[in-house]
Amino acid sequence: MIGTSEELFDFIAEALAKFVATESEGFHVSPGRQRELGFTFSFPVKQTSIASGSLIRWTKGFSIDDAVGQDVVAQLTKSMEKKGVDMRVGALVNDTIGTLAGGRYLNKDVVAAVILGTGTNAAYVERASAIPKWKGPLPKSEEMVINMEWGNFRSSHLPLTEYDHQLDVESLNVGEQIFEKIISGMYLGDIMRRVLLKMAEEAAFFGDTVPPKLSVPFVLRTPVMSAMHHDTSPDLKVVGSKLKEILGISNTTLRTRKVVFDLCNIVATRGARLSAAGILGILKKIGRDTVNEGQKQKTVIAMDGGLFEHYTEFRNCLKSTIKELVGEEIAETIVIDLANDGSGLGATLLAASHSQYKDVEP
Repeated sequence: MIGTSEELFDFIAEALAKFVATESEGFHVSPGRQRELGFTFSFPVKQTSIASGSLIRWTKGFSIDDAVGQDVVAQLTKSMEKKGVDMRVGALVNDTIGTLAGGRYLNKDVVAAVILGTGTNAAYVERASAIPKWKGPLPKSEEMVINMEWGNFRSSHLPLTEYDHQLDVESLNVGEQIFEKIISGMYLGDIMRRVLLKMAEEAAFFGDTVPPKLSVPFVLRTPVMSAMHHDTSPDLKVVGSKLKEILGISNTTLRTRKVVFDLCNIVATRGARLSAAGILGILKKIGRDTVNEGQKQKTVIAMDGGLFEHYTEFRNCLKSTIKELVGEEIAETIVIDLANDGSGLGATLLAASHSQYKDVEP
């Protein structure tokens, strides 16, 4: 994550080589043909064609300076050649675009895709005529897919706290990905750690000494926060065991554990409600936040990412907030579908649709 571009793409090429080596005979390509690859790359890219694009910046804790500005497909191709992998990248696809493509392939009512995992992003289908950046003739469908890069959204209206400002200042990408830093899986646990640290320092929340592990960035991961948030035992046993196991804090009182539980709820609720607000923004933009007379059009959002999939309280809060924002009647027309590894499926479909062998007999 912080090495060189060559190390990163060599690592990916090696993983591909190992994967191909495990394929059964039924998947072997005909002699003289290359394998074709859909390349899901979930970082901001300036896309120059279906299979080329230069990296704009890293997110999610990656920091490989010599890759910025480079064509990521060319980098991967070079590494594949070096590792003896005979493959051609047929499509370079952002993970949200992949999720949208995979979702739309399976269900024509899919209008947007949202990733809520380590990082976050969204994509939706827009009228091409509504895109000021668009140059040249409109596509036949008169529609275009927009990769929003919404993780980089920032606004004076976002409810940022001192903990968010601290997290940002200490991050590898200061001043960037502000929305991502308050709603995504990489950061929720660390926001909570920062609050606990302040409570320990200023209110002796864990006794006279501040637990040393509380000062370690990212020691408290979001899956741990989720496990504590889902603790239904009367004495909050899971909260107690996680505080001991992860932070070295033992012999906590039930009152202390209840405060920690409530804090999980506060941090997760803010993230889920802001995520729902982002989804409402998309629905408003494409006119799906109202019901036309006599028309009940179904609106499906393909959702991928471990945060949404595994953090039940976060997921439930997001869904109930959308219902609260749009009202009962419109909420009935909106479906949020978990598209597990939808981005991989979508990238494969897009690569297949741009195959060099598309019009050749198999």
